[in-house]
Amino acid sequence: MTREEAEALLKRHVKNERMLDHSYASEAVLRALARRLGRDEEKWGLAGLLHDIDIEAVGGDLSRHGSEAGRILVQEGLDPEIVDAVKMHNETACGKPRQTEFQHALAAGETLTGFIVATALVYPDKKVAGVKVKSVTKRMKEKAFAASVNRDTIRECEKIGLSLDEFVEISLGAMRGIADRLGL
Repeated sequence: MTREEAEALLKRHVKNERMLDHSYASEAVLRALARRLGRDEEKWGLAGLLHDIDIEAVGGDLSRHGSEAGRILVQEGLDPEIVDAVKMHNETACGKPRQTEFQHALAAGETLTGFIVATALVYPDKKVAGVKVKSVTKRMKEKAFAASVNRDTIRECEKIGLSLDEFVEISLGAMRGIADRLGL
C-alpha cells in the first residue's frame, strides 16, 4: 500500500481533525525513528499513520482499540508486521506485553506525540519549534501535567536502544518538520 492509499484509507475511517493530526505526527516520528535505527521507513511510517484507524469505530473503547484496526488492515492486505505493531500499540486489548522493537517504537512514539503537543500548548506561541528536549523531559516528572499520558510507555524508547533525551530530540525534529500541517 502506498502512503497516499494509506492516507485515503485513514480518512475513510477517521474524521476528527485532531486524530488525523495525531496520526500525521505519529507517522513523522515513526519515519524518523526508522531512519535513526536503520529500519524500513515506509513500513514504520504506515504503522504510525494507521495505528488509530479504528478509534472512531470503537468509540474510544480501549478493550477493542487495536484489534479492530488489525481486522481493517488485514482486510486491506497490509504487511503482517504493520498489523502486529498496530494491534500491539494498545497491549491492553491484546492481553499480552509488547516484545518487538517495532511494537515498542510505535507505542512509545505515538504516545510521545501527545505529550509533545501538550508541552507546546503551554508555550506562549503554542508552537513546537520552541519546545526544548529538556522541557519535555522535565515535564515527564510532573505527574499532574498531561496526567493521562503513560510515561512508562514513552520510556519504552529504552527498549529500542534510545535514551529518553535522544528519543525526544528525534521526535521533536520529526514534528517540527510537519508543524504547519499540525498547526503547531
